[in-house]
Amino acid sequence: MILTVTLNTALDITYRVPSLRPHGSHRVSEVTERPGGKGINVARVLAALGHRVTVTGFSGGATGDEVRTRLADEPGVTDALVPVAGATRRTVAVVDEQTGDTTQLNEPGPLVTAAEWAAFQDAYEDMLSGVAAVALCGSLPPGLPVGAYAVLVRAARAADVPVLLDTSGEALRRGLAARPDIIKPNADELAELTGSHEPLRATQDARRRGARTVIASLGAEGLLARTPDGMWRAAPPARVHGNPTGAGDSAVAGLLSGLVENLPWPDRLARAVALSAATVLSPTAGDFDRAAYRELLERVEISGEGGPA
Repeated sequence: MILTVTLNTALDITYRVPSLRPHGSHRVSEVTERPGGKGINVARVLAALGHRVTVTGFSGGATGDEVRTRLADEPGVTDALVPVAGATRRTVAVVDEQTGDTTQLNEPGPLVTAAEWAAFQDAYEDMLSGVAAVALCGSLPPGLPVGAYAVLVRAARAADVPVLLDTSGEALRRGLAARPDIIKPNADELAELTGSHEPLRATQDARRRGARTVIASLGAEGLLARTPDGMWRAAPPARVHGNPTGAGDSAVAGLLSGLVENLPWPDRLARAVALSAATVLSPTAGDFDRAAYRELLERVEISGEGGPA
C-alpha cells in the first residue's frame, strides 16, 4: 500500500467559460467538482495504475465533508483524513475554452491548532506500518510549523519507509534537511532552493543538501534525474498542448509506482513523463488520457547512463 499525505486538502472546482475577460460577467458552460490537493491527485493516478493507496491529511467543515463524500466514490482510494475544526479550502480554476488557458484561485486552508497537528502526527506514524512508500505533497495550511514536512520525513525514515517530498519554498528547504529519498521540484522551485538556474548544477546542490534523489521537472522538456545510480533526462517525443493542471502530480504517481515496483530508473522516468503528458492531454483536469499514456510510454526519449551522479 502507498500512503499520500495532503496537509492542505481542497475541493477543486473547475469552471469552463467560452472566453475569460477581466472585469466582465461570464456564463459558465460547465462546472466540475472533485477532491483535490496534490497528494489526492497523486492517489487518484496511483489507483488507476492498479495500486492500493490511502490518503491522509486534514479535513474540516462542510467543504471537508464534501471532499470525504466524493473520496468514497474514488475507486482504489482509502480515506484516512484527520478531522479539524477549521474548514477545508476550495480551489477554483477558470478555463478559457477559446485559448485553453487556466486561471487558478487558491484559498489558504484551515487554521490547524497545535493539538490537531499532534493528533495527525500520531495517526500518521500508525499508518506507516506496512506502507511501501509515502508521498508528502503540497502546501502547508495556516498554523502548521514550517518544518512540518521535516518531522514527517524523519518519521518515515525511522519506520524504514521510502519518502518522496513534493513541496516548495521554506517547507522544501526544511524538509530537505531531513534527508528525503526523493524530491521533485520544478525548475523555479529548484532555483529558489539552490540559487542556481542551471538545472545540472542545481540538482547536484540539492543532493548535497540532503536529498538522496532529485527529480527536476522542466515543463515541456520533461524530467532531469540525479540519483545515486546515475543521471538521466526523460522527455516526451513532442510538445503537448492542453491543460497542465495535475501534470506534476501524475509524474509523482509515476515515480512512486516505479519505486514500489522496483523498476530501473529509466523506466520510472519514462512512466512519469508519459503520465504527465497524458494528463495535459486529458479533457478533465487532474486526470490522464489512458490511450495517450500507453502510446507515449513507448516513445519517451531517455538519455544518460548509470554510475555515480
